[in-house]
Amino acid sequence: MTQNDKVVDVMKAAMDEEKAMKEKETNNMNEQKDENLRNHENDSTDTEVSNSTEESKQEDVSSEETLMDGEDLETDADETDSSVEKQGKKSFFKSAKSKEMAMKDQKIEELTDRLKRNMAEFDNYRKRTEKEKTQMFELGAKSIIEKILPVIDNFERGLVAVSEEEKGGAFAQGIELIYKQLMTTLTEIGVEPIDAVGKEFDPALHNAVMHGEDDSLGENIVSDEFQKGYLYKGNVVRYSMVKVVN
Repeated sequence: MTQNDKVVDVMKAAMDEEKAMKEKETNNMNEQKDENLRNHENDSTDTEVSNSTEESKQEDVSSEETLMDGEDLETDADETDSSVEKQGKKSFFKSAKSKEMAMKDQKIEELTDRLKRNMAEFDNYRKRTEKEKTQMFELGAKSIIEKILPVIDNFERGLVAVSEEEKGGAFAQGIELIYKQLMTTLTEIGVEPIDAVGKEFDPALHNAVMHGEDDSLGENIVSDEFQKGYLYKGNVVRYSMVKVVN
């Protein structure tokens, strides 16, 4: 092979290699275009999917909001029903409490009235008992005084019977002192003699056993006293036995 043939072969090989490199670059460029196209299509698809997803999300949110609004409405309705029920119960309990308070007030009034009646009855019983005790005491004292009065009468008769010479004696003076002491004691407990002689006749105090005429005295006047009468705390223990004139 000549020198020229070798040169020609080298040049052909270089041209073939350059042609192969260009084809490879062309293929690479075509592949890159195809890949870019595919990427663009994928991006479009993703965008559509994303938009669809967003729309779905918005629809879900709207649905949830609608459901929440419905639940809120139901909650409001339930709260309204609950409020009405509470008000009804409150009104019922208030009415029941008012009735209970009215019954308590009526019971208190009845018990207060009963207590007042019992206190009034007890006060009347106490006064009546005290009065009865006083009357019983006075009745007992009156009975004792009635039994003592004859003794006083005997003292008075004995002193009248004493002569003027005997009045200065120790015995007569002792009897007179005993009589005065007895009369003082009776006066202190409320016993007093009834004035009769020279007084107008009083049937509430005097017992007329004799009637006479005496021009020196007025009409219906007590002239003589046969037995002395006595009062005990204003009540007659014994009437005076008297003679009435005119």
